[in-house]
Amino acid sequence: MENNETETLARLKQLATLHFQTLKPANDKSEAYIFKIKIINYFELGCLISDMLKLCILALDHDMHNAKDKKNDAINVSLILETILQMIPLDELEFLSDVGEMVRE
Repeated sequence: MENNETETLARLKQLATLHFQTLKPANDKSEAYIFKIKIINYFELGCLISDMLKLCILALDHDMHNAKDKKNDAINVSLILETILQMIPLDELEFLSDVGEMVRE
């Protein structure tokens, strides 16, 4: 019986390795995971961030007009805004600022 449980556990680990691909453990020994979004370029990233911000504006406007609605129908604007903050390429923007200063010199 114990051999069967060991085989089952080994099979579950193999299946987990094959199928759990969306979240990757962070390399900083925290309990956090990394979720990558595939995009074509920085312009697409900017459009995605812009559209998410527009969604939050619409959601907040909708929530103000429908304050009596159920909580289940509400959009979690806070979560969307937190995600947007993580998507902003600050390192790349700093690089672009440095390049811009070099070009102006």
